[in-house]
Amino acid sequence: MNIEYINPFIEASQSVLKMMLGIDVKLGKVYLKSSPYMGDSAMIIVGLTGKIRGQAVFCMSKKIAIYIASIMMGGIELNELDEIAKSAISELTNMILGNTATILEKAGVNVEITPPSFVMGDNMQISSNKVRIICIPLSLDPNDPEKVINIDINIAQDE
Repeated sequence: MNIEYINPFIEASQSVLKMMLGIDVKLGKVYLKSSPYMGDSAMIIVGLTGKIRGQAVFCMSKKIAIYIASIMMGGIELNELDEIAKSAISELTNMILGNTATILEKAGVNVEITPPSFVMGDNMQISSNKVRIICIPLSLDPNDPEKVINIDINIAQDE
């Protein structure tokens, strides 16, 4: 995948997460993953079509998903990921990828996104044939070392 295509994912993620959660986002080292790879207990999968064909998979722990949903829902205390909380997390990924598509469009790269699918489970494995997977690790620091939030955005592009 062209590195110029990855930068809009990073830019959109950082700006949307800062705007929606009020938390600074730090970028880890972007790297290639091989297939299959393990996913965390909460994943949001969004298809990509157009110039970039594949999918974006947002991976996080269930605890982090609950924390993010709580912030998005005005700080109410959540103990589980109910349908409203799942919807909030899915909308967050939709906003990130919508902004990514807008940035890419301005650069002349047409990308469409599918509605997000929220998946939960233990020891999930993601396998994709004939794709390159680029992992964008993000760390959100809510000013509490015990609550550092890690999210991986895995971009799998058809070759």
